[in-house]
Amino acid sequence: MLLAFDTSSAAVTVALATPDGEIVASSTTVDALRHGELLAPAIAAALKTAGVTPRELTGIAVGVGPGPFTGLRVGLVTARTMGEVLGIEVAGVCSLDVLARQSTLTLPVAVATDARRKEIYWALYDGPAADGSRRRLEGPAVDKPAEVAHVLSGLPVIGRGAVLYADVLGPQPTTAAAATTSAAGGVAGVVEYPSAEVLATGVASGTLVVVEPEPLYLRRPDVTMSGGPKSVL
Repeated sequence: MLLAFDTSSAAVTVALATPDGEIVASSTTVDALRHGELLAPAIAAALKTAGVTPRELTGIAVGVGPGPFTGLRVGLVTARTMGEVLGIEVAGVCSLDVLARQSTLTLPVAVATDARRKEIYWALYDGPAADGSRRRLEGPAVDKPAEVAHVLSGLPVIGRGAVLYADVLGPQPTTAAAATTSAAGGVAGVVEYPSAEVLATGVASGTLVVVEPEPLYLRRPDVTMSGGPKSVL
């Protein structure tokens, strides 16, 4: 069984899949301040729903971001700790790749997520291949929406950034053509957050690119270590 989860955004999303990618349990909770509280219970609930013990897991898939430091760290530390304890492989996947994979649009797409500080994490993707996979053409990067609006112009934009900065990036499709393969989006027809279901099925089917389970921050954390007391002289 493959356990998948992502904490790179405001959503804590967890899924459990069979080796052939069939989803047997999943949940998504949007709460930007409680990743540490929500992830472990969500994993336990998924295992209980499927009647699976941790020792029956054969692999873990985890979103590596980009994303805010604290939330992303919760997911990566949990994945690597579980992988080491259980002796199973941990596969990392760029969370923007997961979002791109969620769209059923047959066109090239852009992904823009909330990077805070009035910025977005973004990447550009080709149209889907026959197996549903999408090739990343540019990114990931972090910028202010106005600075990359010309790069994203003319493309459907997926992710929370499309909702937060619709005035800059333009209105996005909300028709059935923009439907997703998961209910992780918060606005009808607009994919806002990565889906662990798509992460799990993408890794199981080999349609998502796997990387090392290392956090993709793209910038320094908001909180830094103190440089020590300042001299009064």
